[in-house]
Amino acid sequence: MLHRSPSTNAADTANTATTASPQDKHASDDLLGLIRNRVFAEIAVGDTATITRTLTSADIQLFAVISGDANPQHLDAAFAKESRFHGLIAHGMFGGALISAVLGTRLPGPGTIYLGQTLRFLHPVRIGNTLQTSVTVVARDEARHRLTLKCTCVNQDNVIVIEGEADVIAPTESIVRRRTTLPEVSMKMGNGELQQLLDHTRQLGPVKVAIVHPCDAASLSAVIDAHAAGIILPVLVAPRAKLLALAAQQKLDISAFPIEDVPHSHAAAARAVELATQGQVEMLMKGSLHTDEFMSAVVASPALRTKRRMSHCYLMQTPSYPRPFIITDAAVNIEPTLEEKADIIRNAIDLAQAIGVKLPRVAILAAVETVNPRMPATLDAAALCKMADRGQITGGVLDGPLAFDNAVSPVSARVKGIVSDVAGQADILVVPDLESGNLLAKQLEYLGGAVSAGLVLGARLPLVLTSRADSRETRLASCAVAHLVAQHYTTTPL
Repeated sequence: MLHRSPSTNAADTANTATTASPQDKHASDDLLGLIRNRVFAEIAVGDTATITRTLTSADIQLFAVISGDANPQHLDAAFAKESRFHGLIAHGMFGGALISAVLGTRLPGPGTIYLGQTLRFLHPVRIGNTLQTSVTVVARDEARHRLTLKCTCVNQDNVIVIEGEADVIAPTESIVRRRTTLPEVSMKMGNGELQQLLDHTRQLGPVKVAIVHPCDAASLSAVIDAHAAGIILPVLVAPRAKLLALAAQQKLDISAFPIEDVPHSHAAAARAVELATQGQVEMLMKGSLHTDEFMSAVVASPALRTKRRMSHCYLMQTPSYPRPFIITDAAVNIEPTLEEKADIIRNAIDLAQAIGVKLPRVAILAAVETVNPRMPATLDAAALCKMADRGQITGGVLDGPLAFDNAVSPVSARVKGIVSDVAGQADILVVPDLESGNLLAKQLEYLGGAVSAGLVLGARLPLVLTSRADSRETRLASCAVAHLVAQHYTTTPL
């Protein structure tokens, strides 16, 4: 709601309105939901208009969808990292579209006829860059109502990234309209990333996996899918009669898979652990039994335990973030101590390195980005960073405490004055406790369109830990990522 000062009278208001600059009028129009133009007679050489926009990953993806330009320089983080630009950049014409937006909504505005445009692309535009896109009138053609406008896009470092010149016919009739409500666009991750992961994993050859009590349709179907994808050789550990009845009911062919017949889920977990300790399988995968039952059997085995605390990692990818990232721990450690958090970070670094991130950036999350003695999560974050400085945690770059926004948003980090190698570009998000981690991961999955994989690290072999509600894609991705970790453990054992 807009309030007027008690000392402001009607005459003052009228005078303010008549002397307001075009930029002030546009700001007021934006608040009121209006869009207006400026007719040719009102426009003079030197007049200018500007809009500001911060580039997001979603902007690049939506522009690629609309234009059909799927150049990997804009969409494939791994490819872009090895290019001359060393990262994802926006399509050049994204900047051209911003210039068109200024011409069509600000100066001259609605009714403008676009005749021509020149552009020079001087510097790359990256995710998180804030662009000020401006047009300035440099010439008027009175007879034909034509304008020539200088066009520039300037980034947050005051560097001109795009410049050019536009030729337009300005409107001669005033237009004031209610701004049209744009449709809300949501994006879902496609299966391209999953397929790339499966293709890469298949080249390594399948690994032998004990599937613990896959006695529901989702678990058993996932086993068949992962086997068909060429990434696992399953050993089914469950009551044989129950498995065969389920397979017959669901019309699933499991005749090629060996079955370790056990009486119930508890025995299935114990037998799977035994197979692992004997070296007969390289991974364990949870089926339809409860997580506590599965993990208790693993923790109870001295042969599978290491010096590290076991912890869970969600490997996630969302349309609004330019790279896969890890959330930990969201499923195993309820209220981890400082020492346990150190192991949680070490395990996550192992996972990041297994998927090809040589020096992962680790953000230790809290509600705020400053150390507060009354907030234990901030104290733990500061201590963990100092442990990394002293070589007690290696293999990654740590920073914290960081709030979630400045851990993943370069813009938020810049606004808050945070200078960091981690802020705005984290590969690993370390949450304060299980509850916050689980809420964050589930929100990203169900409301943020994220795809995920889940596994437990810190044991002698990777443990695929999925939820009974997880999709086929999540289960497949989890198997593939665990396969990469199993390969990593062969060269870098715990």
